[in-house]
Amino acid sequence: MMTKKLRLALLQMNIKAGYPENNLAKLKSLLEQAIQAEEKPDVVMFPEMWNTGYALTEIHQLADVNGEATIAFLSAFSKQHGIYIIGGSIAEARDGGVYNTIYAFDREGNRIGDYSKIHLFRLMEEEKYLQAGEKLGQLVIEGEQAGMMICYDIRFPELARTLALDGAKLLFVPAEWPNPRLHHWRTLLTARAIENQMYVIACNRMGTSGDTTFFGHSLVIDPWGEIVAEAGEEETILWADIDLDLVGEVRGRIPVFEDRRPQHYTTN
Repeated sequence: MMTKKLRLALLQMNIKAGYPENNLAKLKSLLEQAIQAEEKPDVVMFPEMWNTGYALTEIHQLADVNGEATIAFLSAFSKQHGIYIIGGSIAEARDGGVYNTIYAFDREGNRIGDYSKIHLFRLMEEEKYLQAGEKLGQLVIEGEQAGMMICYDIRFPELARTLALDGAKLLFVPAEWPNPRLHHWRTLLTARAIENQMYVIACNRMGTSGDTTFFGHSLVIDPWGEIVAEAGEEETILWADIDLDLVGEVRGRIPVFEDRRPQHYTTN
């Protein structure tokens, strides 16, 4: 039986808040590096809000209207190079508001999923400037179910569990997760991997924005909770090779989903 192996490239980049053109140029440079590697990636992923950063007071003027520019660029790039793209997330203006939205594309440039961040982070006043999403982030990669969440979402285990119960074997998490909460970052991502017996693939930014610093440490974690690859704090491309057959093996060894008793998970 053929195994389902994927080569991942996570673009851990600096983001200049309020300068979409600068950020796009940076992203293009890293994308070119990734596809020129000796072994081309199957899946490329970016951080959260890579187009604008957290320039929230200007976000309505800076956001990509209906995601049109982002969708056109990423669709063309994925088709040209025959790769999947999990397009980090962008500030997207639509329906009179601004959403923090991921767009994903297959090897033919088709849009295969989108997700707008459900949980807005009050510590960065997201709820004052952004609209919350209202649907799950789901997509299919090489015939396998996958899910998408964004940054703060990983503090809500029920969201990841819902995706896993629907069959997700991979969870993609773009983020702008800042200092000093590196321990939370590693712990929460590892917990989501272990409890749902899935791969967790998280791409964080690095650099400084205003008074906030970001530590990078993008991560790929396997269904046992083992770290497959972890970046440092520098701007880099994090590479990882994963085997999706491991998900079925782990779920077979410890049958968590079969042993669930949801009828007892209520206080009523």
